[in-house]
Amino acid sequence: MTRSQSPEKLFVMIKNSWVALASAAAMLLSGMAIAQPAANFPSKPIKIVVPFPAGGTSDVLARIFGQKITENWGQPVVVENRPGASGNLGADQVAKSAPDGYTLVLMDVGNLVISPALFKLPFNVINDFAPVAMVAYSPHLLAVSTKVPANTPAELVAYAKAQKGKLNYAVAAGMGSASHLAGVMYAQRNGIEWGYVPYKGGAQAITDLVGGQVDVMFNGMVATYPHVKAGKIKLIAVSGLTRNAQMPDTPTVAESLPGFLTGSFQGLLAPAGTPKPIIDKLHAEIKRIAALPDVKERLVTLGAEPSGMTPEQFAQWVKTEIPAMAKIVKDEKITVE
Repeated sequence: MTRSQSPEKLFVMIKNSWVALASAAAMLLSGMAIAQPAANFPSKPIKIVVPFPAGGTSDVLARIFGQKITENWGQPVVVENRPGASGNLGADQVAKSAPDGYTLVLMDVGNLVISPALFKLPFNVINDFAPVAMVAYSPHLLAVSTKVPANTPAELVAYAKAQKGKLNYAVAAGMGSASHLAGVMYAQRNGIEWGYVPYKGGAQAITDLVGGQVDVMFNGMVATYPHVKAGKIKLIAVSGLTRNAQMPDTPTVAESLPGFLTGSFQGLLAPAGTPKPIIDKLHAEIKRIAALPDVKERLVTLGAEPSGMTPEQFAQWVKTEIPAMAKIVKDEKITVE
């Protein structure tokens, strides 16, 4: 001890050193605690809740990716179908689950950004979930009856304007569905009007489009394209931002309406509060699986393609789309019983 250091000062110095050391140790242990779950993840089966009946696109995707996760990580992935309340029942179950990465939900565009604009939900998509990966995207096809004298987007818009609201638009999955809002957005941006004819499902809507009972519709690629190839209906455009590899000569809607993007978005989410290292590990695995040749082939049969969205980009997409959908619903006074 030097002459300049009193016992009291020395005590304070030692105390401060111990405090600093304890703080550093706490930070180190905290970092290890965060990293440890990811390092050991998964150590038990993972459950993917599909809030729709078995056999649909979400269900098929969950099983394709779930099987690949099992093969790579050695832990079973259980796909649980929990339909009800337009898919919101299963989503609510996951929102209230433990945020440990072992309970996930595969939601579609309806759950993600349309339902929040239409219904009072028991959960908040933005606050109650942690986006993991946009698993796949499938564009809508804009198709018309062979009775409609239009073969291009410009010809369709000109014809619709000349008809002054007389065209009938087939709503493939009911009012408030993605196909309905696609038709609304297209009409809004082109300054046209048409009547909306709601259907409970796409099969009858396609049948009526083939028969000429309705004139135009946006609909899923898998259900629509075979009728295009058979010459029973006419394909006008694709709703993706880039041309589809299966139909490279068909223009996108975005070529005449910049930024126009509709279709089926399939996103995997975890409960909010799931540790970031686990989210990142799950995202990396989904990205790896989406790049496998056999998975790419399966996606093509579903009319889908992988999405390159990061978890952060996925979260921002949700935050942007929900108010955009809400504005359309409000402007058009759309209600769903």
